Amino acid sequence: MDCRRPPLAPVFRSLPEYVRHWAETTPDRRAFTFVDHPAPQSRGVHRTLTWRRLDLRIRAVAARLATEAEPGSRVAVLCPQGTEYVTSFLAALAAGLVAVPLYPPGLPGQGDRLSAVLTDACPAVVVTTGPVLDEVRELCAGRATKVIAADQVPDAAAGDWRPTAPDDGAVAYLQYTSGSTRTPAGVEITHANVVANARQALAAYGADAHPVTCVGWLPLYHDMGLVLSVAAPVVRGLLSVLMDPVAFLHEPVRWLRLLAAHPRALSAAPNFAYDYCASAVTEAQKADLRLGGVSALLNGSEPVRPGTADRFHAAFAAQGLLPETHCPSYGLAEATVFVSAARPGEPLRRFALDRDALASGKALPARADDPRAVLLAGCGTPAGQRVRIADPVSRVALAEGEVGEIWVQGPNVGRGYRNQDRQSRHVFGAVFAEVTDGPGGWLRTGDLGTVLDGQLIVTGRLKDLIVVDGRNHYPQDVEATAQDAHPAVRRDRLAAFGVPGGTGERVVVVAEHARTVPLAEIDVPALVRNVRAAVSARHGLRLSEVLLLAPGTVPRTSSGKVSRALTRERYLAGAYAAGVVG
Repeated sequence: MDCRRPPLAPVFRSLPEYVRHWAETTPDRRAFTFVDHPAPQSRGVHRTLTWRRLDLRIRAVAARLATEAEPGSRVAVLCPQGTEYVTSFLAALAAGLVAVPLYPPGLPGQGDRLSAVLTDACPAVVVTTGPVLDEVRELCAGRATKVIAADQVPDAAAGDWRPTAPDDGAVAYLQYTSGSTRTPAGVEITHANVVANARQALAAYGADAHPVTCVGWLPLYHDMGLVLSVAAPVVRGLLSVLMDPVAFLHEPVRWLRLLAAHPRALSAAPNFAYDYCASAVTEAQKADLRLGGVSALLNGSEPVRPGTADRFHAAFAAQGLLPETHCPSYGLAEATVFVSAARPGEPLRRFALDRDALASGKALPARADDPRAVLLAGCGTPAGQRVRIADPVSRVALAEGEVGEIWVQGPNVGRGYRNQDRQSRHVFGAVFAEVTDGPGGWLRTGDLGTVLDGQLIVTGRLKDLIVVDGRNHYPQDVEATAQDAHPAVRRDRLAAFGVPGGTGERVVVVAEHARTVPLAEIDVPALVRNVRAAVSARHGLRLSEVLLLAPGTVPRTSSGKVSRALTRERYLAGAYAAGVVG
């Protein structure tokens, strides 16, 4: 039986050292449980590793890896979601190698990116599992890399093998960012970075003082999934319950059932997941849910919309879910993941901001009922690090209420991008024009935001800004207006962007239609008129083109977000010529 609260751990330099500590002090406690859903109606098959068993499997796989690769070599992890993924990732670290968390072949729309990342990372070894071994070998054909199936390495391989304590400044893994398939960027995360960020996250969500169960369906190759479902529970000795992202997408109530089944559950999901649960979980499925014990639900979308939290909690209030569990958070791969977070138990901080003032770089209050107001949620305060707002051009520090680029400094900020020295110096070595705030070496996040009442507010991505007639427009605002203009526009599956025009920037919206409505039944001209009118009234923008595409057409990043850059690239290349144009 598990005791409710694990003992506090000393501070170690690496995740494998923490695993070894828990294996020695609490060997029979549950460490990781993967809940498999082999059939559509399955309630879940649980597969669990204790800390003793996890340590044994890590040592067995690490011993094998150590015979195949020199220290410091890269090891790409192409395992399906599950305990073998956890084992393989931690084994690479234990062997003194650099893990590259990825995914097996076959992830829709991500084949080109996977190949590009493997080419950039140039791993000496690829570790996978038996069920996908043939597909991985086919992918790696022609590459100078060895392929190992972790689940085929026997326990006996561990023998008396023991890892050596790494230099905490050495690279632990490469976290590839969700960007263009042509320019993969692997952030070098050190052992010190990931341990620091895990401790920061635990403190931010109260898990350093109170026991929680980490429950997650986010993919483990994603920065938030890796830190919240692997690093944080390893550092604190907590149980981590995992499920496959596909299992969530097929039946979102599965996630909620796991939240209900585990005490003080801590979990994370992007914006769309909360809206998806609110709309897709039936009243019959809600009947046996008890969500009053949920500790915290992180929302890491950029920006976080208060309306999403409201819809989610309205849908599950009768199941005991408290609104104070919703914790808007901000982070990025270059900072390992976590930067700033609202704390559990505190009301959602809401900000109604004047749209015109925001477009000119000022966060001025507006009435919440003003249709031209922008409603945003505060992302709390930094978690063990420093955050400043800077003018991205002049590098001058901005005052509270001024919108600029978010800069971050802390022990969780990565070393830079692999083999991209010039870009690394630009992104990771920023210095304020007037050095009045300590040493340099700030991280330029590329995100825009401001600070109000001590809360970090994220307003959008710098590179995604749409500039028309010298005025800034945030694409996510245009997208929100467009998807609310007609029920046939699929929520969170559209992209707004600017393209060159004869007399200036043209604005285009590319959207998927809802799966529930066949294209033949949609009055497309009426839909386009509604979208154009809504965007014109709310943003003062004339849309040059509105394209309606089939579900699944708008490209997404490996973390599931719509890729505006790739959508724009494909639009300019004429890839959407077959879409319905308005």
